[in-house]
Amino acid sequence: MKTEVRSQKQEVRIKSRCLRLILCCFLILYSEFCILNSVYAEDEVARIQEAYKNIEDIKGAFVQQSYIKDLKRTDIYKGFLFIKRPSKMKWEYKGDQPQEVIINNDKILIHKKAEKQAFKGMFSRQTYGQAPIALLGGFGNIKEEFNVTQKQGRLILTPKRSMGNIVSIELETSEEGFPIKYFVINDTRSNRIEITLKDIKINTGIKDGMFNFSLPDGVNVYEHNP
Repeated sequence: MKTEVRSQKQEVRIKSRCLRLILCCFLILYSEFCILNSVYAEDEVARIQEAYKNIEDIKGAFVQQSYIKDLKRTDIYKGFLFIKRPSKMKWEYKGDQPQEVIINNDKILIHKKAEKQAFKGMFSRQTYGQAPIALLGGFGNIKEEFNVTQKQGRLILTPKRSMGNIVSIELETSEEGFPIKYFVINDTRSNRIEITLKDIKINTGIKDGMFNFSLPDGVNVYEHNP
């Protein structure tokens, strides 16, 4: 009987030691996983910022999906983009509701072609800095403006300071050419804007004239300064 009890106690001790060993291994592996994720995020951010140092202009196509929670609706837009760093941008939206948005230094023009209306105003990072068109030109300052983590192969950017309604930005990187393939903006109202970049070309010598505010006859122009 005593032999049987000793045997049972020994078995319990062995199982306890095995459990502690397994737990220890798990904690080590989890720690290594966190470290690897952190290293991955830092490496990817460094690669993006290094690439942006050598980018003077960007052009290509995009697909934008905007999910509006209150309306329970997803709108899809397609078009072309042109960016001349640091502060000139043009996004041309095609389709049933064509429009173009142009930022030229400290001025912005929104031309709604179907309505024959245009809105002109002053551009500032405080007012429009969180807009997708402005963000894409500014991802060269990730370390200064965001805390960065990694999740499922994407970089998760959380603003260090208030950035409009933005809660987080998700970035999917590209191994070749332009370093960003896809990004998502999540806001405080649970809306979600997803932008996929296609056929991106860099440093093609875009002229300043691309960003001039030229409108056809018959367009009603309104000053808009929020």
